[in-house]
Amino acid sequence: MEVTCLLLLALIPFHCRGQGVYAPAQAQIVHAGQACVVKEDNISERVYTIREGDTLMLQCLVTGHPRPQVRWTKTAGSASDKFQETSVFNETLRIERIARTQGGRYYCKAENGVGVPAIKSIRVDVQYLDEPMLTVHQTVSDVRGNFYQEKTVFLRCTVNSNPPARFIWKRGSDTLSHSQDNGVDIYEPLYTQGETKVLKLKNLRPQDYASYTCQVSVRNVCGIPDKAITFRLTNTTAPPALKLSVNETLVVNPGENVTVQCLLTGGDPLPQLQWSHGPGPLPLGALAQGGTLSIPSVQARDSGYYNCTATNNVGNPAKKTVNLLVRSMKNATFQITPDVIKESENIQLGQDLKLSCHVDAVPQEKVTYQWFKNGKPARMSKRLLVTRNDPELPAVTSSLELIDLHFSDYGTYLCMASFPGAPVPDLSVEVNISSETVPPTISVPKGRAVVTVREGSPAELQCEVRGKPRPPVLWSRVDKEAALLPSGLPLEETPDGKLRLERVSRDMSGTYRCQTARYNGFNVRPREAQVQLNVQFPPEVEPSSQDVRQALGRPVLLRCSLLRGSPQRIASAVWRFKGQLLPPPPVVPAAAEAPDHAELRLDAVTRDSSGSYECSVSNDVGSAACLFQVSATSCPRTTPTCCSGLRGSPTLSTLCSTTDSASAS
Repeated sequence: MEVTCLLLLALIPFHCRGQGVYAPAQAQIVHAGQACVVKEDNISERVYTIREGDTLMLQCLVTGHPRPQVRWTKTAGSASDKFQETSVFNETLRIERIARTQGGRYYCKAENGVGVPAIKSIRVDVQYLDEPMLTVHQTVSDVRGNFYQEKTVFLRCTVNSNPPARFIWKRGSDTLSHSQDNGVDIYEPLYTQGETKVLKLKNLRPQDYASYTCQVSVRNVCGIPDKAITFRLTNTTAPPALKLSVNETLVVNPGENVTVQCLLTGGDPLPQLQWSHGPGPLPLGALAQGGTLSIPSVQARDSGYYNCTATNNVGNPAKKTVNLLVRSMKNATFQITPDVIKESENIQLGQDLKLSCHVDAVPQEKVTYQWFKNGKPARMSKRLLVTRNDPELPAVTSSLELIDLHFSDYGTYLCMASFPGAPVPDLSVEVNISSETVPPTISVPKGRAVVTVREGSPAELQCEVRGKPRPPVLWSRVDKEAALLPSGLPLEETPDGKLRLERVSRDMSGTYRCQTARYNGFNVRPREAQVQLNVQFPPEVEPSSQDVRQALGRPVLLRCSLLRGSPQRIASAVWRFKGQLLPPPPVVPAAAEAPDHAELRLDAVTRDSSGSYECSVSNDVGSAACLFQVSATSCPRTTPTCCSGLRGSPTLSTLCSTTDSASAS
């Protein structure tokens, strides 16, 4: 059908064609960067070879009318995953310092709404050769019942390269091979990462103690030179061995200076020592010199595992780990548990009651607890029991149980946690037990169940807790697709029940749950409520910009649609032609019920009505505009096939959508 349209247009005199003849997009890819070679492979595919770190530059030469738009993509997804987004839509694609992961097939897609898009591709092959790695492994086996031993050495050489590397093994300056020396074996091991060649020295002989070189080569492709690594094998070659100057678990007080030595007890060649910390890097101020690690004035945040690793490429690396624990205590919390046997959630005389106390400490098991009642140490009796490590509570928790609660048991109880003999401040928490002690309730204040704010503004969600004591409020999101709060946490604690959001965004809209915590209050089923947050934001419309070409005298329908916005409706729509305000178009009853688009109909396109049209739509929060560039062409009314041939074009869809009705009229 496109061919028919072009043939008909070709028969029209030049002055009648006006805007020119439509022509489908055509494309061709050429290279303009630092190519090593551009070749045709065995399946007649163009391959562009480039060295890693060089600049890739591809040009998509396009022709067609209207001027085609260009987009670059890559086999494993959008090309924008690996380079600047702005270059994706340019005719020239440029990637500086190309990496090996950016190799693959690149596509140039050119389309102008006439006919089918033009798509061309080229394969980019990134060449590289890393430094080889050489490791040595030795095995000793008994032969014939301990009469003598055989010692076998494996030299493993590994490298990453493209194209695959060629390996050459040398002893001194002599190249080794199976045929010339039956004491060696060269093979490729199975199930290894990268390219690997193993040199096996069977039943080690005196002449095998020598220097061995692994040379790798990609045959100078892209000018990449050969690389090599050498290892000296002696009768003292041995893997590294270590020992520590301290125990594997080291407990210190905050503020102390810590020094740990990692001592070599074996290894030839001399191993290299390195310290690391988990999780995260070494603390700020820590100094690692050789096998000595020094940390001045340690703090609680410096706790963790410190690893000393020794490597000399013989055998496996040796590793020793120190678990450094800096004494600390924080987060003292309590719980009130009513009599679980009676299934009661209230405190009642004659029933049992349990008070529990916990602190987060390092080391946790060294914490001691003391209980006080009304300022005096609590005395153990048949009705007052103190237990440790309650299986229903966090580890190392102290519980005070009151059996058959009496009126005389009412009072203020204090739990004190401490590290005996350590300069760490004690932590304590108070629990008041009286007839006024009741479990909590939670609710949303009147008029606060739904909070509506504009995007970018602050918001405050509120829940009220009643009861004594009043536990903190935990906030979370109800929406499954948005499991995290704006802070990035799944739960957020607020002591006053208010969740404050500084600058809300549209993705924060949804339902939020507030619930009572089980600590610093009653250990009962959490009470909860919900608050709905609505974030309003300006509309987004389509098309943002569109070229509309129509034959003289034909009608055109311009539509500006609301893609998204909050509220999701158009409150007002204003049309302008060349900047001048147009009268409001007639209201369509169906559109009035669901105003999610605005329309303007031009009954007949003329030279005078050609030009720029702007539709500005608002949803009471903000506004957005659709821009239309309407052009009149001199296509005769007797050639309706022009429009039918162009039907389906994204840029000329309006033209074709009105062709049938215009022809019928």
